Amino acid sequence: MSEEQQQQWSEWLDFDRAHVDSVPEAAGVYLMHASMKVMRIGGSDNVRKSLYELLADPCASKAKRFHYMLTQSHASVAEQLLQDYKEKHQGKLPACMEK
Repeated sequence: MSEEQQQQWSEWLDFDRAHVDSVPEAAGVYLMHASMKVMRIGGSDNVRKSLYELLADPCASKAKRFHYMLTQSHASVAEQLLQDYKEKHQGKLPACMEK
């Protein structure tokens, strides 16, 4: 993980409307988990909007916590996070990203 990523991740927040309200409307990446399992990794031009949409998603709404990092290079950072995850989990995607 790059120095930029290590310095800029938010604290872990409960995945609910009140905490999503605190997320800036800015480009970035996010990671969501429940019961010590990563549920979803993503990136967006508007992290808050994406998290609001995920509150209504049947799988992602099971997440208990999330954290985020603001970055204009969200697409490449999210892709690297996914690659790192897949390397550690025998090529599998997070639970809410499997098709």
